[in-house]
Amino acid sequence: MPDPDAPRSTDDLIARAAPGLFVVLWASGFVGAKFGLPYAEPMTFLCIRMAAAAGLLAVLALATRPPWPTAGGFGHNIVAGLLVHGFYLGGVFIAISHGLPAGLAALVTGLQPILTSTLANRFLGERVRPWQWVGLGLGLVGVWLVVHEKTGTGSVSLTAWIAITVALLGITLGTLYQKRFGGGTDWRSALMVQYAAAGIVFAAAAWLTETRMVQWTADFIFAVGWLVLVLSLGAVWLFYFLIRRSAATQVASLFYLVPPVTAVMAFGLFGERLAPLALVGMALCAGGVFLVNQRAASR
Repeated sequence: MPDPDAPRSTDDLIARAAPGLFVVLWASGFVGAKFGLPYAEPMTFLCIRMAAAAGLLAVLALATRPPWPTAGGFGHNIVAGLLVHGFYLGGVFIAISHGLPAGLAALVTGLQPILTSTLANRFLGERVRPWQWVGLGLGLVGVWLVVHEKTGTGSVSLTAWIAITVALLGITLGTLYQKRFGGGTDWRSALMVQYAAAGIVFAAAAWLTETRMVQWTADFIFAVGWLVLVLSLGAVWLFYFLIRRSAATQVASLFYLVPPVTAVMAFGLFGERLAPLALVGMALCAGGVFLVNQRAASR
């Protein structure tokens, strides 16, 4: 008798592999940023990244000729691009460049699953069950344990706090907006529109606030290539794939696993210390995500 839980199609295989692969790829973006930021200012760096990603997708679109968005779909993708790529990435990069420690940035954006679940419960009609709330709370505690030694001390500018708050709202509202309005457009044309919209915003910000000087070192070229191919094309595609198939709460809960995976990568690549409490936090993050998704799967 065939196993009822065995994957039955390529789509099923992708669906089963997508959450874990998404977490690993998304976490690697922080490593890519660390390689590239010393050689370009934040908005300039992000403008180059968005331009390269949009250009690659334009070539892919010319070769494969996907359907283009309707007028309404075009507008929805511009909004989603500004929220997920513009506000989130721009907010994180600006906050860190204005003195907010990366660990504290991760802690603030770690509020996203709780905020997403609250809004999804209220506006999308997604029922978040008591055990899922427990899992969300457990994951938040885990994130704090992972990053608490990396939050740093000293004064942080008001600009940094405003920027990281914008980043939190951007990824939260972007997740919900994509879930609500982003399901009817082919991913190739949709992402090209989103990256182009975010790139225009980053270009304007770079023109108004930065010198736009770039040191084209090997590390910088590697960082841009990694962020474009692995993050902008790979991780973001997986993110939207998961949003289409799963409840917003389930997808958002995966972000609890990003700080632990990033910490492990930083340990392996840069020798950054992993404190015992961080290891406990990683276990709590994994347990929280399991509760959120296990309860949802057993409805």
